[in-house]
Amino acid sequence: MTQLLVFGERDDAEEVAETLGERFPGLGVPRVVRETLAGEDDAEDAQWLVVVEGLDEAALAEVDELVARHDGWREAG
Repeated sequence: MTQLLVFGERDDAEEVAETLGERFPGLGVPRVVRETLAGEDDAEDAQWLVVVEGLDEAALAEVDELVARHDGWREAG
């Protein structure tokens, strides 16, 4: 199942993607994607997503801790 890790700052998203790539080498480095919020006119009002696939439940608990330390959250995609 695809997991979307959501962050307000690009630096946080990139750091988490790099960390996940190191902790879970089978994933490679996950993609970082910019998502503009619907109805927002300001280009700076965007969320940064890290797209991750193929993690089991045990790994998701570790991911949740990492994401929370970077002021983000996880959503199933």
